Amino acid sequence: MRVTFWGAAQTVTGSMHHLEAAGKQFLLDCGLYQGRRHEAFERNSHFPFPVSSIDGVISMVIESDGVRLAFSGDVGRKHLPILRDPVSPDPVDYLIMESTYGDRFHRPVADVASTLADVVNRTAGRGGKIIVPCFAVGRTQQLVMILHQLMDAHRIPSIPIFVDSPLAVNVTEVFRKHPECYDEETKKFLEEGDDPFGFSRLRYIRDANESKALNSLHGPFLVLSASGMCEGGRILHHLRNNIEDPRNTVLITGYQAEYTLGRKILNGDREVPIFGEPMPLRAEVVSLDALSGHADQNELIEWMRPLAPRLKKVFLVHGELAQGAALAEVIRKEFNLDVQQPSRGHSFLLN
Repeated sequence: MRVTFWGAAQTVTGSMHHLEAAGKQFLLDCGLYQGRRHEAFERNSHFPFPVSSIDGVISMVIESDGVRLAFSGDVGRKHLPILRDPVSPDPVDYLIMESTYGDRFHRPVADVASTLADVVNRTAGRGGKIIVPCFAVGRTQQLVMILHQLMDAHRIPSIPIFVDSPLAVNVTEVFRKHPECYDEETKKFLEEGDDPFGFSRLRYIRDANESKALNSLHGPFLVLSASGMCEGGRILHHLRNNIEDPRNTVLITGYQAEYTLGRKILNGDREVPIFGEPMPLRAEVVSLDALSGHADQNELIEWMRPLAPRLKKVFLVHGELAQGAALAEVIRKEFNLDVQQPSRGHSFLLN
């Protein structure tokens, strides 16, 4: 078995690992690279191998000649809304694991609702708008449910909330159809006859004209829109129309890759480029990373602990170089394992 790392190698986005086993070729993930615009265009337009040679794309555990390999994907966190907590796979020989937050520790998930309530109350109090760049799969649905709970508990004012992303709207319908995947908290919503993804002040928007109409709507209100790293989609229009107003807030709810617009906003750059035009960033910027779909250093160590006794090697991907290096050091000390941070195009023979 041979694995070659083509994406998310010493960086976060573009996850793609080429696996050759038992005469077949597979991809573990086939993600979109985000970063410098020209480089992103080139990487996303051209595969580094003949696409016709690939037999399939898979996501978790391939076995060949008695060698077992696990790929973590996004490990996730315990106690996040909606989905059940992550569990470790069965023992394997090799592990490919994310390292996005390998050098840091998240605030407790229990703090999320209070932080979100503070942001909404503070912004609404000054008549502003809360602009939320939001990943369409998972993050949008989590935030909708928390906002639902906060509004039911009268912890935030009854302001309009919009989900302005056709993909997020479609994904939410998929979530609705699979209650068997919910955690206990979300199941309780259903048992009480409530819809976790729908309430009176929430509106889902598909039509482009309805999206544009939000630009002339006075605050306070909250809009969740893709893309989560602000590299495309309707969120760019909302940012262009709102980041110059100090009454407004941009709420960052997930990882922002290096060189993306989301990273520039998170860094608090005085000016940020939107549609090629530099715009002054005067809105308040708040980060809410406790909802991240990526485990922190402690959570990653605990997730892999049951696997450690059998492991021959660990490959850290989906993380910038410094984050992966910090996690690698902890893994070596904790488990005395061989840990690699492969670079793009680096191959390993697994036996």
